[in-house]
Amino acid sequence: MRVISGKYKSQKINTLKSQDTRPTTDQVRENIFNILNEIEGDVLDLFAGSGALGIEAVSRGAEYAMFIDGAKDSAEQVKKNVSNIEEPVEVFRNDYRRALKAMSKRNKSFDLIFIDPPYHKKIVPEALKLIESLHILKENGRIVVETHKDEHYNTHGFTSIKETVYGTIKINILKFGE
Repeated sequence: MRVISGKYKSQKINTLKSQDTRPTTDQVRENIFNILNEIEGDVLDLFAGSGALGIEAVSRGAEYAMFIDGAKDSAEQVKKNVSNIEEPVEVFRNDYRRALKAMSKRNKSFDLIFIDPPYHKKIVPEALKLIESLHILKENGRIVVETHKDEHYNTHGFTSIKETVYGTIKINILKFGE
């Protein structure tokens, strides 16, 4: 995999050879960023895996990125993949619940959040509820949720801007409020 566009275009993104990770394909990533259009501010790549979504966001203009993954090997892979990034980045190995609560205590919020958890684990509703209740998304911020096309979930206080299916993958872009 490679960065598709922007400052780090063509930079290699290494992925783990494991059935536990499922990198977002180049085509789906490109479509996500075409929908998002302009990227700026702070980005959170929750369930980062290889970090491809957050790295792509930084390449396209994000000023800062935080990567969270609960798996040790994934967090180590992200650290390797961001080693050439000049913008400020932080990589944490942590459970998403603890990580979101810690961000809230630090009054940290984001302009763009990627949620790409393991499929069929019913993680998305809880993650969205925590993001809403802990005020992790900035006003006018957006959330990109990647799930299996058959997964359905409550979006809590968020509104879907665009939902698209690519084969077995469903992308839902959310914003706060109506």
